[in-house]
This record gives sequence, C-alpha cells and structure tokens, in this order.
Amino acid sequence: MMINKITTGIIAGAAVFAFAFTTPNAKHTTTYNVDTKATTATWLGKKVTGEHKGGISISKGSIAVDHGKIAGGNFEFDMNSITCTDLTDKEWNGKLVGHLKADDFFGVDKFPTAKFELTKAVQKEGTNYDVTGKLTIKGVTEEITFPAVITMNEKAVVTVAKISVNRTKFGIKYGSASFIDGIGDKAISDDFELNVNVVAKI
Repeated sequence: MMINKITTGIIAGAAVFAFAFTTPNAKHTTTYNVDTKATTATWLGKKVTGEHKGGISISKGSIAVDHGKIAGGNFEFDMNSITCTDLTDKEWNGKLVGHLKADDFFGVDKFPTAKFELTKAVQKEGTNYDVTGKLTIKGVTEEITFPAVITMNEKAVVTVAKISVNRTKFGIKYGSASFIDGIGDKAISDDFELNVNVVAKI
C-alpha cells in the first residue's frame, strides 16, 4: 500500500514538473492594433490618357506577432472614405469619386468595406518580407502576394507596401480593354496601385 502511494506521488510530481517546463514553450501571441490616425493608404489608377490618385481609410485592423514573427493580421478599408486628390475642380472631383463608389467600380452602397486577411509573411532579408493574404473586394476574395517592409519592436509594428491589384479579378471590368473590344484611348488599366503605411501599436 505504501509503495503504491509513493509511486502515485512520484508520477504526480513528474506530471507537475513536465507541465511547468513545457508551458513556457507554448505559443505567445502579441496583438498590435492599427492606429488609424497614424496609418495612411493611397491609391493610383491609370488610363491611356492619364491617371488619377487619392486616398482611402483603413478603419480598423490588427497584426499578430509570435516570438518576433508575423503570425497573422486582419485589416478593413472604409470604401465610403475614397477621395481624389489630383482633381482641383470640385464638380469633376465629385463626379470621379461618385463613379468610383458606384456599381461600375466598388459599389459601396452594397459593399461598404473591403478586407485583407494576412495569412503569411516570409522574411527575405532584414526588414524585407513577402506578404501573402486574402483580399476581399465587392464580396469576391482573391489571394495576393506583395513585397513589404516591416519593422517592429515591443510597442509597434509598421508595415510599408506598394500593392498592385487587378480589379477585374473582383468583377470590376468597367473600361477594361481585356473585356471590351475597340475601347481604344478610353481604356482604364486593369491594375490599380495601393500604397499603405500601416502603424499598429500595443
């Protein structure tokens, strides 16, 4: 009987010992929330006869870091916040922004937000990464990969990237020479450029 009690005690002690030393090795994820005031995002769209540019707000988001490595992230764009910064004429500016918000382009009444889910960040050299994730625009989700510069410390993660997005993959085909024959110099590039400077903090 005494032997059984001693054996049971040894087993229980060993279990506690093992738990104590394995628990610290479990994943420890730190979440950094996007500072929307410090974060900026701009867009650039090109056409045969010129280009237009403007801004858009990242309304919320977060980046997860596990032992110094990017483990994931989620970001949301407020599509109603789209602006144009190159047209000084108020009427023409309003017409362009209104068209971008219409169903021909982003259909913001039905799709007020666009989202990006960061699924993988591969460190190439120093602060240079290849970022992969799922971009959702107008209810359509596509995987994209783009280069980014990511710097981080205990208090913040800053991500700077220039992202090329093929709008036609999200059903936005207005003015696309890939789908409209004979459009000539009225054609609008299938790709638009999104430049982001995302600041996320504890």
